[in-house]
Formats: sequence, structure tokens, C-alpha cells
Amino acid sequence: MTNDAEELVRPRPDSGDADIYDESGNVRGDFLALVGAAIADRDTIFLRQHVARLHESEIGDLLESLQPDQRLALVRLLGDEFDMTALTEVDETIRREIVDQLPNEQIAAAIGELDSDDAVYILEDLDTEDREEILAQLPFTERVRLRRALDYPESSAGRRMQTEFVAVPPFWTVGQTIDYMRDEEDLPYSFSQIFVIDPTFKLLGAVDLDKILRTKRQTKIESIMRETNHPVPAEMDQEEAAQLFEQYDLLSAAVVDENDRLVGVLTIDDVVDVIHEEADEDIKRLGGVGDEELSDNVLSTVRSRFLWLVINLGTALLSASVIGLFDESIEKMIALAVLMPIVASMGGNAGTQTMTVTVRALATGDIDIYNAGRIIRREAGVGIANGALFSVIMGMIAATWFHNYQLGFVIGAAMIINLFAAALAGILLPLLLHKIGADPAIASSVFVTTVTDCTGFFAFLGIATWWFGI
Repeated sequence: MTNDAEELVRPRPDSGDADIYDESGNVRGDFLALVGAAIADRDTIFLRQHVARLHESEIGDLLESLQPDQRLALVRLLGDEFDMTALTEVDETIRREIVDQLPNEQIAAAIGELDSDDAVYILEDLDTEDREEILAQLPFTERVRLRRALDYPESSAGRRMQTEFVAVPPFWTVGQTIDYMRDEEDLPYSFSQIFVIDPTFKLLGAVDLDKILRTKRQTKIESIMRETNHPVPAEMDQEEAAQLFEQYDLLSAAVVDENDRLVGVLTIDDVVDVIHEEADEDIKRLGGVGDEELSDNVLSTVRSRFLWLVINLGTALLSASVIGLFDESIEKMIALAVLMPIVASMGGNAGTQTMTVTVRALATGDIDIYNAGRIIRREAGVGIANGALFSVIMGMIAATWFHNYQLGFVIGAAMIINLFAAALAGILLPLLLHKIGADPAIASSVFVTTVTDCTGFFAFLGIATWWFGI
């Protein structure tokens, strides 16, 4: 074991060790094998040398790659040297799996060393009883800060904010501010701006650190402070806060309560996590898989997917009932049965394209009441244009395939109708769902597919029945 350990590049304490990853970005198999053997042998020396000093994101990747029984064993073997911040880098299932098995005393001791935003991220997954027991073991000031953050709604800026920040009164000088930052021990690990507040903690403005460094010591803070760049209400949804960062290129932003009092700061690293989570959530909801994680077991995964599969079954039965209206026509002309899935499939794909663009535009705030009409007209035009192009292509294929040019005209007309309907459904349904307060990502795909299937079948079979008199 010792020889194998010596072959590994020892990670630096303050930076990641890229050698734990293979060319695909996954944790190396041989490194996993060595860690697994060290866990089995309870080799704490190896684990402290080659795991404890990894960056928290790398420890998170390692935890996700280990077997479930190895994860908890690793955390217990590392003891106080386990970086609890790593639990913010794993999915919720793994985090709860580990935290639920740790004694509250150990969690409280680790929480006390974390930034408030990371501490809240871990505490919010705990049962109320365990959470209160852990909070009771923390110092009063820290306990108040964490409880205040936990009182804000889930997925709000208040939940994401860091309650450690630097704030000074406007009458201080630059010199006093610099001395304060040098002498005060209870300051954030890193920060890019200093906030200016009045005696009631009402936010007055902010000063960037580079401005502090370039200004003479005797200068008053109030003379160099600027109006705070877009303070974020604590109740604001985290996705909206992320949009502010994206729009105004912010590195950090003050978080204020309903009385404009400074309660925290939102930093770019937290916003990057929010953007990643929201994008991941939208993609999953478009597929109807909810909040499913890769680490979930079979039962919870089935439970997550079952509801939307039931809904899909209902919409499939609706589409089948449309086909049933034309069963006699299909019996008399077999070519209809061969070609009708093509019409529905093309409509479904076109609708999904429009729906994906619309849902993403709604998520980023790029579509609103002022430009919605123009975008709807554009998508309708795209639907007609694509319908015309594919009506020609599919009409020629059908006419050649079945030696019947009239069938080519029929499927061409159906293609135009369905792609036009797909374009309208792809943009109007998400807009309607967003308007009534429903999540367009989680419901649009089912409804758009239903519209394109039913419209495609009805248009193709209906036109064929009328055209051929069957």
C-alpha cells in the first residue's frame, strides 16, 4: 500500500490535483481503487495525505464515484480533517445519505467552520429537529445569522446569500477602514467590495476594494462611495438574481430586506451554482423526470417518472382515438398507415425545437410582453416555411414510393398544417403556462406533443379521407 501511495502525485493543500482525473474528466480508476483499499484498511495516513487536502469540488467528485458504503466510511475516517464544504458539491441524495448518518455534534463543529451560505446549503436538507439541535450548539451570533437565512423561502436570494460581509459607516476614513480590515478577525475569507451603512444598517452605498487602495488614508468613505449596483431583495427568486448578475456583469451584490437594510451579500460563485442548477432543472423537467438524481435508487426514480408517464399514456390514448376515427380509411388504403407517423413525428420535432427556444427565453427573461408578438409571428413564419419545404420533399417521396401523385399532395398539405400548428403550440403553450404561474419546462413537452400528434393525424387522415372519398 505504501509503494502505491508514493506513486501518486501528492495534492497541494491550496489547489486541486488534476492527476486524480482521467482524460474524460472522470476520477481515475486506479485512484479510486487506492482510496477504496485505504478505506477498507482504515489507512487514515493515506487518506489524509491524498484525499483530505484535495479541493472540495474534487472531494465531491470522489464521493460521487465511491460506493455508498465507502462514502460514509471515508467521512468518518477523515474525521475533523474532512472538508464539509465538499457536501455542497454532491447531489442532494448523497448529501442527505452522509449527513443523516453523522452525529449532530460533528455536524455542528463542521458547520461552525463554514461560510454561512455553505452552512445553510447543508442545514436546509436536515429534519427540523436535527437542524435545531445543531443550531443550538453554535455561538449566538452565528446561530442568529443562519436562522435568518433559513427563514427566507427556498430558492430565494436570502437562502443563497453569505451573511459575512464588510460594512462601515460613511464618516469613516479610508485609513480607518483599512485598519479595521487588517485588525478584525471575523471577516469573510474573500470579498471585492465594502458596503456603507447607516446606524440602522440601511444600505447607503458601496466602495470597491481597488478604489480603497488608490485613495489617500484621510479621505472620507462617503466621498468615494457609489450607489450600490442593483441591490438584490432577499425574497427575490435566485434565478432572477442570477439574471441581474448576467445582465450587469456583477461580481457581488448586496442583499437587502424589505426595509432596505443590509442582510448579506450574493457572490458570483453562488450565482454560477444557481445558473447550473436552474439549467439542469429545466433540462430534466423538459424530459419529465422532476428532481431526479443519478444517485437515486430504483424506487425513488420510478416514483419520480411514473406520474409523467401516466400523463403521456393519457395523451397517447387521445392521439390513438383520433386515428380510430379513420380506421375504415386506413383499412382501404394501407399507405396511410405507413405515412401518418411521419407527419406526426415531423410536427413533434418542430414543436420541440420551438418549445425549447421559448422555455429557455422565458427562463432568461429574453421574452416579455413587448417582444412576444414579434417572436410569435416569427415562429409562425418559420412553421409555414418549413412546412412548405418539407411538403415538397415528402410529397415527392410519397408519390414515388406509392406511385400515386395525389397521395403526395395530401401528405404535403398535412405537413404544412402540422408544422404550422407545431410552431404555434411550441411558443403559445409555454407562454400560457408561464402566464398562469405554471412551470413551462415541466409541462410544455407533453402538451406540445399531444397537439402535434392529434393535429398531424387528423390533418393527414382527414384530408386523405375527403380527397380519395374513402
